[in-house]
Amino acid sequence: MTAMDLDRAWDLHPQVSVRPEPFGALLYHFGTRKLSFLKDRRLLAVVQALAEAPTARAAFLAAGLTENELPRYGRALAVLAQSSMVVGRTS
Repeated sequence: MTAMDLDRAWDLHPQVSVRPEPFGALLYHFGTRKLSFLKDRRLLAVVQALAEAPTARAAFLAAGLTENELPRYGRALAVLAQSSMVVGRTS
């Protein structure tokens, strides 16, 4: 797995829908028809913060994560990037 660039801006793919659930959330990509489960409500908070944050690192910190937690959550976000649920922001 490629390391996630936390100092880059990321967004949900425009074709991804997020449905919050008690366990976290369901992400559905209408283009690829893939379904992803977020089993951590803090990861959901990160995903929701991506659109407003200048970088993924800023989204993590806005969601209340500490610097020590970034590697673990960065790996989770990298999995979402590999499945095209999140994409690098171009502007």
